[in-house]
Amino acid sequence: MSYITAIGIANPPNRFSQSEIADFMVKAMQLSHNESRLLHTIFRASGIDYRHSVLQDYGKVNDFTFYSNSPDFEPFPTTEKRLAFFREHVVNLSSHAIDNMLQTIPSFNIGDVTHLIVVCCTGMYAPGLDIDLVKKYNLSTSVHRTGINFMGCYAAFNAIKVADAFCHQDNKAKVLIVCTELCSLHFQKKPTEDNLLANALFADGSAALLIESRTSQGIRLMPESFHSALMAKSDQDMAWTIGDLGFEMRLSTYVPSIIKSGISGLTETLLNKISKKIQDIRFFAIHPGGKKILENIEQALDLPKEKNRAAYCVLRNYGNMSSPTILFVLHAIRSRLRQEDDGEYILSCAFGPGLTIESMVLKIEMN
Repeated sequence: MSYITAIGIANPPNRFSQSEIADFMVKAMQLSHNESRLLHTIFRASGIDYRHSVLQDYGKVNDFTFYSNSPDFEPFPTTEKRLAFFREHVVNLSSHAIDNMLQTIPSFNIGDVTHLIVVCCTGMYAPGLDIDLVKKYNLSTSVHRTGINFMGCYAAFNAIKVADAFCHQDNKAKVLIVCTELCSLHFQKKPTEDNLLANALFADGSAALLIESRTSQGIRLMPESFHSALMAKSDQDMAWTIGDLGFEMRLSTYVPSIIKSGISGLTETLLNKISKKIQDIRFFAIHPGGKKILENIEQALDLPKEKNRAAYCVLRNYGNMSSPTILFVLHAIRSRLRQEDDGEYILSCAFGPGLTIESMVLKIEMN
């Protein structure tokens, strides 16, 4: 068996409103009047009020510290500079998420962690974040370390599946998952459709998750089933590549409709594995990849908007942080659970490059 026993979340201290970020984008992207109007329209329709970044520049009109102070922002930050900044900040943000998680389980000794899974698609270096966290928390030098990289917004599901496998293999396993993304480091200033969409959505955040093979205390979320699907002929509608000036996002406006076309069949297959139907599910943790995605899923599953409120709340206050985002949604749901929710189910799904849809069902268990 495996159980999610704790979740922690964290964001950088720099918090900006969408209007502040939009003003920065208009200046940095050197937009014309019509392009500026389009950008502001996209930002207003995003469903996002605030986003966080490790960079202070998104709230400034001058005196930038990361970007150039020239009128055209040249020279634009290289991939090398962005990844150096990533390495400078990723351990601290990850640590805040881990510490937030540990506050909820004061009797847990982090030195007992047997497996460490680190998830990221916005930066890399070696020796990496996993080893830095081993050193920072004085974990055993023989702790099992796994990296899940460059899988995008659905990557936390793969981490949970790997942790679930570890727990079934070892009845003493205590698996720490850390998902940290610094998406804002990869701002691109060319006014393409892909960049306008990406610049309106993505933000920085971190989440930590503890999965144990045995536990008897508190609220437990037990993975009951998983299902994954690749949407045929959609591999170029959502993609993430490394360029000379940072990581470059390809994000088609067709993504919400593609997800809508596949989510019903995927959900039915997922629930058939545990002999359940959509009517048996009380809670939904949907990755808020964007407002339109949430709305299309509601239509496809005949899901009342109220059932999706955790996703809307995370989107509104944090934006899309890639891999940690779904854990923010689960954190929000878990914080609202009561004794009467014992035995109920959470259906969760997320989307990413491929176009990939990952999903799972969690059963709620409480003392």
